[in-house]
Amino acid sequence: MLSYAKLQSKPRVFRCLTGITLSEFEELLLSFEQAWQDYIYTNYIAREERQRSYGGGRKAELKDIRDKLLFILFYFRQYPTQEVQGFLFGLGQAQANQWVHRLTTVLNQALGSEQQLPERNPQKLEEVLAACVELEFIIDGTDRPINRPQDSVKRKEHYSGKKKRTTVKNNVITERRGGGKVKYLSETVEGKKHDKKLAEGASHFLTKQKYLK
Repeated sequence: MLSYAKLQSKPRVFRCLTGITLSEFEELLLSFEQAWQDYIYTNYIAREERQRSYGGGRKAELKDIRDKLLFILFYFRQYPTQEVQGFLFGLGQAQANQWVHRLTTVLNQALGSEQQLPERNPQKLEEVLAACVELEFIIDGTDRPINRPQDSVKRKEHYSGKKKRTTVKNNVITERRGGGKVKYLSETVEGKKHDKKLAEGASHFLTKQKYLK
C-alpha cells in the first residue's frame, strides 16, 4: 500500500509518482493542511443539520494529512482508474471515488493559496501572458485516456485518431524557460477535437508569432 512513510526515503520514486520533489511536497503540505481544515469546518463542523459531532462514526481511511496529499497528487499525475487507485491505497473503488472528489477541492484551494493554478478564463489570457517577463511560451495539447464510453456517439466524439483510443484533451501554455510553469489551461474537450481548433477558440492572442506552436 502506498504511503508517505514508505516513499519519503525514495526521493526519485516519489517524484516519478507525484511529479514533485519531497521538498516541494513539504511546502505544499502547509497550504494543503490549512485547506483541509477549512474544508472540514465548512462541510462538517459548521453544518447546522449534523446529527453528531465531527469525528464520530466510521474512521477515515486516509488518516495522515501527508497521505491525503500523496493520494490526490498520485491520482492526477498517474491518472489510474479509481479501482486501481483504491487498491494502491488500501481502499475500495467507492471510497477512492469519494476521496478523489473531496481532495480535488482541497488541492485546488491549496494551489490557489500558493498562486500555482493556471488561468482558465480565455478572456484573461492576454493579460496573464503580458504580465510575464519571459516572452516565449510553448503551446501544446495534452490527451488523457478515459474509459471507453458505452454510448456510440460519445465514443466517436472522444476517439483520438492520434492516440488510437478514447480521450479528453486540453491545451496548455507553459513558459519556455523558468521551470516550464503552466500559465494557462484550456477547457476540457473530447479527444476528437484538433489542438489548433481548441487553441483558436481560446483567444486570437495565441496566434501571434512570438509564441511557439
